[in-house]
Amino acid sequence: MEKPVRLAILGSGNGTNAQQISEYFAGSTDVEVACIIYNKRDAYIAQRARNLGIEARYFGRKDFYESTAVLDYLREKQADWVILAWFLWLVPEPMLAAYPGRIINIHPALLPKYGGKGMYGHHVHEAVVAAGEHESGITIHIVDQHYDRGTTLFQARCTVTPDDTPDTLAAKIHLLEKEYFPRVIDETIHRG
Repeated sequence: MEKPVRLAILGSGNGTNAQQISEYFAGSTDVEVACIIYNKRDAYIAQRARNLGIEARYFGRKDFYESTAVLDYLREKQADWVILAWFLWLVPEPMLAAYPGRIINIHPALLPKYGGKGMYGHHVHEAVVAAGEHESGITIHIVDQHYDRGTTLFQARCTVTPDDTPDTLAAKIHLLEKEYFPRVIDETIHRG
C-alpha cells in the first residue's frame, strides 16, 4: 500500500479550520495530518492539536524567516502538502520553493477583492459590510510570494444583506469554510 499523503497545517489562532481539516481526514487511509505548526505561543490551535492527538510545534518569526528550522521540521514530518488555516504571515521564499504549488490557503472573501496585507478575519468582514457589498464568500487558493494572489482553486459565495454586521457575516463565512475547505483540499491533493 502506498504511504498516505501527509499534510502539515500552519495556523496562528483559534484553530477551528485546523480541527475541521484534521477531523475530515481522521478516517482516511490515504491522507493524514502529520503535524500542526503555530506561530503565536498562546494560540488555542495548540490545544486543539493536543485534543486531536496531533503533534503541534511552535515556531517564532526567526524560525520562519532567518533559519531552516521550519523547513527542517516539515522534512522530518515528511509533509507532502502545507495547508494554511488562518496563518497570518507571508510564506517565506524557501518554503515556496520546497512546496511549489503545494501550499493551500483559505481567505474569507471573494478574491481579488478584500485581499492583501492586513486583510484577514474581522478586518475583511468590516470592509465588506462598510462597502455595502451584496455578496461575499471564501476563496481557496494556491499560495505564492504575495498575500492572497495565488491561483484560485475554488470560491463559494454567500449573500450580504443590509442587516448584516461583521459578526453575522463572519458566521456565514465560517459555515462556508467548514463545508468546503477540507473537501477542496482533498480534491486538490488527489489531482496532484
